[in-house]
Amino acid sequence: MVYVLLADGFEEVEAITPIDYLRRCEGVKVTTVGIGKKTVTGSHGITITCDCEDKKADFSEMQMVVLPGGMPGTLNLEKSKVVQQVLDAAWEKGAYIGAICAAPSILGHKGFLNGKRAVCFPGFEKELAGAEVLAKPVCVDGKIITAKGAGAANQFAFALAKQLCGEDRAYKLAASVQWEG
Repeated sequence: MVYVLLADGFEEVEAITPIDYLRRCEGVKVTTVGIGKKTVTGSHGITITCDCEDKKADFSEMQMVVLPGGMPGTLNLEKSKVVQQVLDAAWEKGAYIGAICAAPSILGHKGFLNGKRAVCFPGFEKELAGAEVLAKPVCVDGKIITAKGAGAANQFAFALAKQLCGEDRAYKLAASVQWEG
């Protein structure tokens, strides 16, 4: 199961693109989780009704957690006790963790990027404690997948699919959406 965590102020493209692409991968189940409530509003006024609220979510089948960026969405994710617990559980379990835009800063603050390569939205590099910050749109280092921002949402979603589903299924997905990244 993939859990996409959405807090008020999330960046819509960074959330919707991975949700859509991963739901197109055969056999992948994606659950959107509203932080603090079931209906959340993105940084550009788009409102989404999530599959469940954080307090009612069952994270026991976690294969991947995805953190969209945006402001103040990233800050709202980071201050959530549930998000902190989910990230700790994902890390301990060895689940994939994807974060885009400002959201990799949360991973840096938790120490998850120590000795890893990562990327983020320009200006957040100092928040990626212990990471080697690269100058590319998407970075995969072990079970951590990071991306720079909304413009890299397709590449990010494809990288998530490739890690979770394998290269063949990911390339079939790319062909099905006519993405040639």
